[in-house]
Amino acid sequence: MDGRKYAPATQRNREPILKVLLEVLPPTGTILEIASGTGEHAAYFAPNLKPRKWIPSDTNSSLRQSIAAWVKHSKSENLYQPLDIDASQPIWQVEKEILSEISDISAIVNINMIHISPWSVCLGLMAAAGRILSQGDILYLYGPYKQGGEHTAPSNAAFNEYLQEQNPEWGIRNLEDVVELASTHNLTLQKTYPMPANNLSVVFKHS
Repeated sequence: MDGRKYAPATQRNREPILKVLLEVLPPTGTILEIASGTGEHAAYFAPNLKPRKWIPSDTNSSLRQSIAAWVKHSKSENLYQPLDIDASQPIWQVEKEILSEISDISAIVNINMIHISPWSVCLGLMAAAGRILSQGDILYLYGPYKQGGEHTAPSNAAFNEYLQEQNPEWGIRNLEDVVELASTHNLTLQKTYPMPANNLSVVFKHS
């Protein structure tokens, strides 16, 4: 074993996500991925998004080891070692230590996180995106959402029930709440894309 972990959903969603990313991301710059999980997405996206650079991250040390293994396996020169970022923190420590030295961050990408975490994590993500991104930069979110307070499919309702059994602070978020929160950090909704398995790609632009 080389340390790489696998998530079955990655094989199903990586190509549809990449199609949207190619459409919405700035043509150059550094992409910061928050909550990279196993690292499979990073290893797939980075070589397909050149000349953009891709920096993965995760707060879980075991997952960072998997990401590092995927970085090694990928051998893509634009894919970097993972950062330790806890999105729930009001100020991310790496902003001072590392991110302040990266002048060309043009987008933040976050896949399947805000429903598998407390709302405080979404608060931290939006606040940091407001600080780190500049005018015209992109915040990309992927995952399931309620709309108008209602689930968009029975499978999402069942998934939400499962999540809340794991942790009452988890759960599928109302899209309107996420959009309203984003607006308080100068992030304006640009477009939503329907995705496989009743998920959405949600694209914000920093104003």
